[in-house]
Amino acid sequence: MSRPPAEAHRLSLSHEEALRYSRHLILPQVGAEGQERLKSARVLLVGVGGLGSPAALYLAAAGVGTLGLVDADQVDASNLQRQVVHGSAAVGRAKVDSAADRIRDLNPHVRVERFPERLTSGNALDVLRRFDVVVDGSDNFPTRYLVNDACVLLGKPNVYGAIFRFDGQASVFDARRGPCYRCLFAEPPPPDLVPSCAEAGVLGVLPGVIGTLQATEAIKLILGVGEPLIGRLLLFDALKLEFRELALAKDPECPVCGAHPTVTTLIDYEAFCGVPAASTQAEISVGELAAERAQGRTLVVVDVREPYEIAMAALPDAVHIPLRQLPARLRELDPHAPLVTLCHHGQRSLRAREILVAAGFVNVRSVAGGIDAWSREIDAGVPRY
Repeated sequence: MSRPPAEAHRLSLSHEEALRYSRHLILPQVGAEGQERLKSARVLLVGVGGLGSPAALYLAAAGVGTLGLVDADQVDASNLQRQVVHGSAAVGRAKVDSAADRIRDLNPHVRVERFPERLTSGNALDVLRRFDVVVDGSDNFPTRYLVNDACVLLGKPNVYGAIFRFDGQASVFDARRGPCYRCLFAEPPPPDLVPSCAEAGVLGVLPGVIGTLQATEAIKLILGVGEPLIGRLLLFDALKLEFRELALAKDPECPVCGAHPTVTTLIDYEAFCGVPAASTQAEISVGELAAERAQGRTLVVVDVREPYEIAMAALPDAVHIPLRQLPARLRELDPHAPLVTLCHHGQRSLRAREILVAAGFVNVRSVAGGIDAWSREIDAGVPRY
């Protein structure tokens, strides 16, 4: 990114700001002009969880003038192992509110704009167009494709990061200068093939490494210094403490940024990624499940989680069939019995329901919110994880 004219970014620094950013001001690549450019910049963080936490903290400390925070979730105790922008006192609060308070305490010169909502095809363009750089800290494929396509359509750089167990990756997707996310991942994986961090686990310090790299790339883009990760995918293996780099090429046939794009507006990304839509007919709440069990109704609970998850928390009378084994073990279930599928948070159980219905099972519902909701709302004696 070439440096814009200094006049377009000239803002005066107060004495307090000059002291705060003194270590920046003595860097030839930053100086007063660069610090003023940071002060005038607007950066949007999609998600203030594992990746968004360190990114937000370091962007705020660096003096980025405006940070936008997009997140619809509340702080949960299970977040605190890695989402370092939040503290124990914030459990139950909206993540954007908790993060905003921490940012203001860290640097009162930073303006925070909060978006306590899920980013969707309906609001993404309106939200993203207000910012110079987008830092994608999302944890699901529909949002990653949505952020990518919106950034391509708006001509915004997308600072990408992803984590899984002990592995992380980062890149900068800017279709004006190189490939976009779709050039690398033309098609999303099947929704039941790649578990979420809640299902697979993640090393607590890993998002700190990747999120800090994302903050670094965003600052470089704002300053117009160094070589951003455009056309490069950085891979990190925490177990080996090893970084590797892959060269990325722009796909001339890319449906979004290619020579003849076919995606010219935002689409239904849940459908594109094969994420089953929630349905009131398909789901049963934990309260309804508890009521039906209390009434003595015969229900077969089919728990489709992995064995290591069952060992941590389980309903004693459930049938345990991991989702990956379900198609081969259908004969173990009565196709006419009332079945209730169960997982950790409700996504895998919806997929299990689809498999069972397609196989001819006539009465199948999925537990909304999974065993985590059962623990929170029905039986606190079932451990959460």
